[in-house]
Amino acid sequence: MKNDPSVSINEIFYSIQGEAKNTGKPTVFIRTAGCPFRCSYCDTDYAFTEGKQKKISEVIKYVKKFDTKYITVTGGEPLAQKNIKNLLELLISNSYDISLETSGLIDISSVPEDIEIVMDIKTPSSNEESKNIKKNLSIIKKTDVLKFVIGDKNDYEWSKEVLSENNLINFSNIYFSPVHDLLKPKDIAKWILDDNLKVTLQLQIHKYIWGNERAR
Repeated sequence: MKNDPSVSINEIFYSIQGEAKNTGKPTVFIRTAGCPFRCSYCDTDYAFTEGKQKKISEVIKYVKKFDTKYITVTGGEPLAQKNIKNLLELLISNSYDISLETSGLIDISSVPEDIEIVMDIKTPSSNEESKNIKKNLSIIKKTDVLKFVIGDKNDYEWSKEVLSENNLINFSNIYFSPVHDLLKPKDIAKWILDDNLKVTLQLQIHKYIWGNERAR
């Protein structure tokens, strides 16, 4: 590439997608390094500092070793990376099915249309709730995903209010995910059923397969 910028990469690995619409599909994960936020339930804090600059052409070359069309760009916080748009656009040009895991704490308006955004709206127990960007909720596409990580009943009730206040009750792709090993799945399942809430209960299946092991 004539212009070959770099991105700080924590790891690239091939595994089973554990969340959102492509749960269970073999996927290549590109994990960027660095994050300006400190969510209480973060399970990838090693990505805050463990990163190396890699040319985007090197990343693409490595990804092509795996026989799958599914790519997930995650972090850390990918949108905190200066050249992340360059990486996303090159992945698009290679005809991958791409999802971008990002928080609701950074403006998503510059993300290319062909990217499926999986946006984690920060609940009160994350300690980052005040930094959610409300505008993001008005510009998400119908094909995007809203994810709420639920740590307790207060998080659950707060999330319902966010959906109601932003006219998202009938949004197609809403996932409520209990904090692993903190909130019992049967408890949040009961709340959803009692309220007849139109959301998908999401359990992180990669954690049930591998526990807290890294990069499978």
